[in-house]
Amino acid sequence: MWDFRTEPEFQVKLDWIDRFVREECEPIDLLFPHLGQPYNTENKAARAIIAPLQEQVKAQGLWACHLGPELGGQGYGQLKLALMNEILGRSMWAPTIFGTAAPDTGNAEILAMFGTDEQKSKYLRPLLDGDIVSCFSMTEPQAGADPKEFVCAARKDGDDWIISGEKWFSSNARYAEFLIVMAVTDPDASPYRRMSMFVVPAETPGIEILRNVCVMPDREELDEGTHAYIRYNDVRVPADAILGGPGQGFEVAQARLGGGRVHHAMRTVGKCQRAFDMMGERVLSRRTQGELLADKQMVQQFIADSWIELQQFRLLVLQTAWIIDNEPHGAARTNIAMCKVAMAKVLHDIIQRAIQIHGSLGVTTETPLYDWWTSVPSLALADGPTEVHKATVAKRVLKNYTPSEGLFPTEHIPTRRAAARERYADILKEYGVA
Repeated sequence: MWDFRTEPEFQVKLDWIDRFVREECEPIDLLFPHLGQPYNTENKAARAIIAPLQEQVKAQGLWACHLGPELGGQGYGQLKLALMNEILGRSMWAPTIFGTAAPDTGNAEILAMFGTDEQKSKYLRPLLDGDIVSCFSMTEPQAGADPKEFVCAARKDGDDWIISGEKWFSSNARYAEFLIVMAVTDPDASPYRRMSMFVVPAETPGIEILRNVCVMPDREELDEGTHAYIRYNDVRVPADAILGGPGQGFEVAQARLGGGRVHHAMRTVGKCQRAFDMMGERVLSRRTQGELLADKQMVQQFIADSWIELQQFRLLVLQTAWIIDNEPHGAARTNIAMCKVAMAKVLHDIIQRAIQIHGSLGVTTETPLYDWWTSVPSLALADGPTEVHKATVAKRVLKNYTPSEGLFPTEHIPTRRAAARERYADILKEYGVA
């Protein structure tokens, strides 16, 4: 069992992470605030600043802790990783400084599990060292995230594979050293055996970035988009570029998603906590109508609702992490979907209240609330739309139920009362109970 206490030795590490993120990582957010900059290895100034910080993290044994010792990590379970990511969520740059930035974490896991020795040498090692970044190229313009509707295909040509088609919203492709591409290799197979996953070097001829799409709050006029719309024009890769094997693309993709969603959720907890901290400071600092904001009942409702929602969500994510660590594979699937559903709503509601409490300052770019607010719609779509995960939760929960056998539901009082009377008829008759 998990009794909600953290081992004293690990708590020391969490305390160090907390101080380090506040004092060292958060200032980098102010110097290089654009969302794409943590992935831009050509930003020499940023790299010069974070390199010694990454060395401090490594010296503490806290670099890429999701990976096993053979890959330079600690092999931590999901519960410890969740507690770490809660703190890392305070800072946009913190995941990069700790070697846990997505999609590189998931791509590293895929290469570690399915890559060849040559691929691991060429891509995995520098990816783990933070020297390069990668791209996960899966979704398509006509299909979104539904792999059953994908049409980007790879066909065999001798010993090679040739990839043709378009991909949409491929994160960080403009900075990536390689792309992991999902393509249809057997269109006539069952929905989850149609696809395969490929490692594609970024310099491979035929990769055409049609445009780098901006998301809120990117500025198109400054070319800040980092989510690529890509066309693969007969991109040729060798036979060993396939990961896992033909038809195993869906399995490879699932291998990287579960833990990543928990980490994402826990980083959201950290961001919500920071927004809540801003609320707490604000309501004790500002007066209106002759009293502190903290004395206003509506403000107290904001504080209470935010704290309750944050603690409920935090416990849900930690429970999910515990299940992943302690139960058979797949046992946490419903919980993971629940985390995904709750994540965007909790972030939206807490930041909305924080903005409201900060008044006009809250809608300016002079606090981090603006950036956090604009991230909410993306969060509701990342790793699959919220609605898809709601359907997953409903379907899996309903498997625990069966239809009522009779005309009325099992909680029908007259039916149950009649059954109870029949069960205890002799005693009721003996004591004259009507």
